[in-house]
Amino acid sequence: MYSKLVVLASLIAVALAAPQKRLPIGSLESQAVILSQDQNIEPSGAYNYRYETSNGIKAQQSSYDGANGAGEYSYTGPDGVLYRVVYSADTYGFQPQGAHLPVEPPVPDHVLKGLEDIRRSPPKDPEFSLTALDAQIARLRATLG
Repeated sequence: MYSKLVVLASLIAVALAAPQKRLPIGSLESQAVILSQDQNIEPSGAYNYRYETSNGIKAQQSSYDGANGAGEYSYTGPDGVLYRVVYSADTYGFQPQGAHLPVEPPVPDHVLKGLEDIRRSPPKDPEFSLTALDAQIARLRATLG
């Protein structure tokens, strides 16, 4: 019991000692207000939302099934540049795209050829999934343009 109390007190002390980022009084961020906001949630799990703030932040996202989503957001960075990110989020994870984001290099031909060779002669392992391999090959081909 005593050791749990000491651990809890230590965690609280660390949290309180952590530096807090404070927005400068009078800055656009500290005085930002919501200009518009809409959201809709369906019983099926489908949803969509959209909002815009007075400091230039805009975002919107939608999902037809509650599990896979797509949307975009934009904001003006400290350097004065407007940043825009378009994304999807699904079984492959969060997939952002934006002019300021790094892009993965193209898949080398020998890697794609190796995956296609595996497709032609799949392993005998019962846990091997041709469907997953086909999806990966299709995704890699799409990155090649």
